[in-house]
Amino acid sequence: MNTVFRLAIQKSGRMGSVSQELLRKAGFDFHCDERGLLARVHSFPLEILFLRVGDIPEMIADKVVDFGILGKNTIAESPRNSEIKIIDDLKFSSCRLSIAVPNDSAIVSPADLSGKTIATSYERLLGGYLMKEKLSATIVPMSGSVEISPKMGISDAICDLVSSGSTLVANHLREVESIFFSSAVLATQKDFLENEVFEEFLLRIRSVANAKNLKSVVMNAPRSSIKRISEILPGLGSPTVTSLAEKGWVAIHSVVREDEDFWKKITRLKEAGASGILVSSIDRIIF
Repeated sequence: MNTVFRLAIQKSGRMGSVSQELLRKAGFDFHCDERGLLARVHSFPLEILFLRVGDIPEMIADKVVDFGILGKNTIAESPRNSEIKIIDDLKFSSCRLSIAVPNDSAIVSPADLSGKTIATSYERLLGGYLMKEKLSATIVPMSGSVEISPKMGISDAICDLVSSGSTLVANHLREVESIFFSSAVLATQKDFLENEVFEEFLLRIRSVANAKNLKSVVMNAPRSSIKRISEILPGLGSPTVTSLAEKGWVAIHSVVREDEDFWKKITRLKEAGASGILVSSIDRIIF
């Protein structure tokens, strides 16, 4: 493993923190301090560069780094987005780029934006949306604090990233339209076909990303309940069933996605005769 790869991640902010957590869960051991811009991974040919998120697309396009972890929105907003290839969706930092207006605004649909002003840090994405929808709104470029622009009389609406929506609520804003959906991705400009080092890197990263929102569920149950329990928790495949010392009883193991119905399924398991239900987190899973 003579080749040393360079990976760019966000230096600060939530995406940077989650990116570091992802790398460590994937078994990449490195040390960084608040002022450090580069860290070398122990026992693997990888260097991590900590950069401003807006600089990462250009670094990828110029091949200064081999790949980067950044949001789809950052790639789409970059003038060089056509040079960047997304390798994998990493399934974290999901958000949406939305147009929002004050709660008391008369604007209720995108059509009402014609002739209005919209403040945003995402001129390219918003401009593309307005052109596609044939809306003649004026874009007001802002580099930050976009949500206060309607209060200041700077704009009629804003276009900004929304995750939980709490920032909009705090600033008495409501969403009118979501124009772009984003999440963290692994992106490159290079071709790593049949590169063993890169394949191992990707295997480790994917094993962590794949485990997101998955739970290991183990329970004891009467053998007569196997069919019903299997229907409740099909998991990633057929559940594993093991006979117990007590006659007529089995242990059932399945890997299940923790969706909005997860706890309803756990209740149904109990009703089906399951007991001693153990729910555990999964750090990594390889498909």
